[in-house]
Amino acid sequence: MGKPTGFKEYDRKKTAWRLPVVRLHDYKEIYTEPDEQQLRTQGARCMDCGVPFCQSATGCPIDNLIPEWNDLVYNGRWRDALDRLHKTNNFPEFTGRVCPAPCEGACVLGITNPPVSIKNIESAIIDKGFAEGWVKANPPKSRSGKSVAIIGSGPAGLAAADQLNKVGHSVTVYERSDRIGGLLMYGIPNMKLDKGDVERRLDLMREEGVKFITKANVGVNVDPKQLMAENHAVLLSTGATKPRDLPIPGRQLKGVYFAMEFLSANTASLLDSNHADGKFISAKGKKVVVIGGGDTGCDCIGTSLRHECSQLVNFELLEKPPEERASDNPWPQWPRIFRSDYGHEEAQEKFGIDPREYSILSKEFLDDGKGNVKGIRTVRVKWEKVDGRMVMKEVDGSEQIIEADLVLLAMGFLGPENYVSEMMGLEYDARSNYKAEHGKFTTNVPGVFAAGDCRRGQSLVVWAINEGRGAARAIDIYLTGESKLPAPGVTMGSALVEASV
Repeated sequence: MGKPTGFKEYDRKKTAWRLPVVRLHDYKEIYTEPDEQQLRTQGARCMDCGVPFCQSATGCPIDNLIPEWNDLVYNGRWRDALDRLHKTNNFPEFTGRVCPAPCEGACVLGITNPPVSIKNIESAIIDKGFAEGWVKANPPKSRSGKSVAIIGSGPAGLAAADQLNKVGHSVTVYERSDRIGGLLMYGIPNMKLDKGDVERRLDLMREEGVKFITKANVGVNVDPKQLMAENHAVLLSTGATKPRDLPIPGRQLKGVYFAMEFLSANTASLLDSNHADGKFISAKGKKVVVIGGGDTGCDCIGTSLRHECSQLVNFELLEKPPEERASDNPWPQWPRIFRSDYGHEEAQEKFGIDPREYSILSKEFLDDGKGNVKGIRTVRVKWEKVDGRMVMKEVDGSEQIIEADLVLLAMGFLGPENYVSEMMGLEYDARSNYKAEHGKFTTNVPGVFAAGDCRRGQSLVVWAINEGRGAARAIDIYLTGESKLPAPGVTMGSALVEASV
């Protein structure tokens, strides 16, 4: 358990980000090199709890063996820590960078003290593994004769592909974009997840035998029924790519975009030409309003600042969260508290103020007379509990106009696009996601499975990995009648499991 008294002797200390004044001028990752002794000290804080809530239903969705690798890092056994990490996580270099760390929110130490900096330790383990040459391609020794087509190359599809390939199935991943990775490639900015980190893992998967086909838009230039006929199983992992819109007057004006239009084009242009091709939506010199908080809203802030916008405001409909847990948000639930992410820090550095405005409702986009947005008419709101639920009310006399040349809608996603599923005859659940039970992942069409955000709804990268690993096990059972593949929350890495789907 590391050092028995470590949690009493050492305070929480995170690996620092690069200074905002420095990182604002590039698209390099925001992280600094971790100090090994600091990480070992953090490992010493882990208490090896009788019930490790960091691995519970409120903690890590992929059953990461957190106390084990915390202890191994504390004792300097980095290679062993890497082996334990890879037992449950196909891509710790992704989750170690972009996961919000529900494990830390559920850390037992967090009841009385700041939790162990688990995410920093996870990231350091895999980075050291690559640096030392410990992470190598390991192709399967034989092939099963079974083939699987995976539609979508985000974290769910990649995790499923990696798992199915390990047990010898021939896997082909189809991606409609020009690069593999889904949201890992084009949805998350380079400063949070360098695309070299993504390509490094993809190269390993290619060496191990996974096939990737880009510009393959299944349902448009690839026939899904042909994939069903040519493969023993098909997995849909297309993500939840239908953005939530804001249908208020003036929505048609030029200068109002969905967040992913802005972020994806920026990354594509950055990778293709370092922005020399001009094929992106520029915020340079513009007054930017980002509507919607969360990670996507923060990414829009960070990207706009790097474009050198002249002004920036972030609207949030809800109230400002409390500094500490509220009484209705006890441990080990995810703490709904006020946080500042990298983009907020950078806005504070550039403009001297936090860009977020809470309890604000957008009523109308204003026209400059030439079809361009010039501002937003807003009103303040207050939230009241009525009959046990929160109700929003507009505040009289609070109307104001906020100037804007560029408006970015970062209000989440409503579900998957339907053109592939309609051609395949799939059923949907009440939330318009592909209907498939978690643990089985089977749709109403025999041999067709669904996993990730397209089945679950908009969620985290770590949950996409959970779904991809679970779907891989379900597909393996469907193809062979049994499976040695572990699945989060189902086998916990146990031995041979037999089941029917």
